[in-house]
Amino acid sequence: MARRLTLAVLSVLALLSAAQAQPTPPALQVVLGTATPGGGFPAYGEALAKAVHEVDPALTVELRTTKGSTENLILLREGKLDLALVQGEYAFDALAAQGDTPGLTVVAPVDTTPGMFVVPAASSIHAVSDLRGKAIALGTRSSGLTVMGRTVLKGSGIDPEHDITPILLDRAGDGPTLVIDGKAAALWGGSVGWPGFKTMAEAPGGARFFGPAPEAVEAILALRPSLRRLTIPAKSFKGQDAAIDTVGSWSFTMGKPGLDPAVVSRLVRAIDQGKARLAQLYAQGGESDPRNLPGATKAKWLHPATIDYLKEIGALPR
Repeated sequence: MARRLTLAVLSVLALLSAAQAQPTPPALQVVLGTATPGGGFPAYGEALAKAVHEVDPALTVELRTTKGSTENLILLREGKLDLALVQGEYAFDALAAQGDTPGLTVVAPVDTTPGMFVVPAASSIHAVSDLRGKAIALGTRSSGLTVMGRTVLKGSGIDPEHDITPILLDRAGDGPTLVIDGKAAALWGGSVGWPGFKTMAEAPGGARFFGPAPEAVEAILALRPSLRRLTIPAKSFKGQDAAIDTVGSWSFTMGKPGLDPAVVSRLVRAIDQGKARLAQLYAQGGESDPRNLPGATKAKWLHPATIDYLKEIGALPR
């Protein structure tokens, strides 16, 4: 009995010794640009920072409020941000414009951004064609969502500058109020986790969501190579009983030119290990799985450390 007890104590001591031998990762802080208050990027950024910190307590993601994707790209190029959230339209254009010159890179996926219009449930507007002549809250001036909304309108045969009255916002969170107060007939937005959609769905009287008409989808996709067909599952929002077919694109966490590979490796690993927690904190957080990257963007646009991690986990061939 005493011998077994001694062996048990020795085993515990060995485990403690091995744990103590593991080097403690150094403290690391990275600055992540998000967007204006009330939009999806700030909500995602908060969830990401929390999930990553729970997995790697020495890794801190400091959030920086910005005007959105356009400014994020500028700040990344200037080295004023380590990382930034960039919507698919802007990400695709910026990366394609670089050619083979090293510069901005994709570090991790954020989520797919299915675009939709939302109106009060009692509205007479039921389709994109009904938006003609109406005031529409399209988003902020620097948001890739706004670009997507204009593309959907154009592909649907509606000139976004002349056939509607476009309302551009200073803050993404202002859109639902404009619709609820009757100052805008509809609101354009994207992503199941987008706060504006939730606000509209939970407003008195409820809301109705819709995407482009099926016959317009091919024309829309032809306008922007970053767009693809996406479906919003039924019950994603209160009162939404049926799935909604629409278009959208991937958004990404992008890195500044010359971002340290050790930083990227540690962050991507933490995102992968914390993706279940991220999914609890943000509606589409599960889509941040790094394994989604090969199907979401071009391999040549990925950060080298991200490529190495994908090869390590078998998501890319070695």
